[in-house]
Amino acid sequence: MDNIYIEYTFKVAPKEPATEILIAELGIVGFESFVENDNGFVAFIQQQDWRENLLDDIFILKSDEFKISFTHKEIAQENWNEEWEKNFTPIQVDGKVSIRAPFHENPNLPYDIVIEPKMSFGTGHHETTHMMVQHLLELNVENKKVLDMGCGTGILAIFAEMKGAKPIDAIDIDNWCYLNSLENVERNNCKSISVYEGDASLLVNKKYDIVIANINRNILLTDLKTYVNCLNEKGIVLLSGFYEEDIPIIDAEARKYDLTLDTVIKRNNWVAVKYLK
Repeated sequence: MDNIYIEYTFKVAPKEPATEILIAELGIVGFESFVENDNGFVAFIQQQDWRENLLDDIFILKSDEFKISFTHKEIAQENWNEEWEKNFTPIQVDGKVSIRAPFHENPNLPYDIVIEPKMSFGTGHHETTHMMVQHLLELNVENKKVLDMGCGTGILAIFAEMKGAKPIDAIDIDNWCYLNSLENVERNNCKSISVYEGDASLLVNKKYDIVIANINRNILLTDLKTYVNCLNEKGIVLLSGFYEEDIPIIDAEARKYDLTLDTVIKRNNWVAVKYLK
């Protein structure tokens, strides 16, 4: 039986920074996917995770600084493609990477990633994914062993392979993300990506040259030691999923394991950081 999802359509004015804050808060209470549009965004949550007073504790909805309204309805998972086509627009990163759905025209940039995200996170629209793509654009990943932790749609693993990385492990604890990553890996004709369902406990006896983790601050703080333990000498760690004000606490944890902060990319209030071992 297909899962039932609740679709919320949010109108936000002014859009920034309210959209980023609201998406972050909704992620905490169980929303799984977000698609931005000109007026705000559409968000999805599984019916089993929904409750009547779900939005009562969303702080930004009580703010007088922004005008936020919303409607919601039920949709079946099988209708996701139709909803997706209505809401998703293709994006480009630095004029070099296109991220699009199969029904979008190919803009013929150097890198073309085709994603059918369904209910998974990682369409490139969110600041964190966008910035991680920017980091990977600047890295030489040819023949590097890569881990994409919390892979979502598999978009970062797919991009890493397009840039020559191999082999690549993509891991997500969510079954839907795991299945969707498998689909997207096949859709992009990737040959060097292995997808696993699970968490950091899968990293025993693993070694990588580059670790990518776009998750959230608390998981990063918990699992960073594990990431470093499976990092080769002169390895690179790319982290995102947190705000600029979180950098000091992330950096304090990273320094415990002799990681050196190298590069910070900022997009609105979100950041993506590059560490060197």
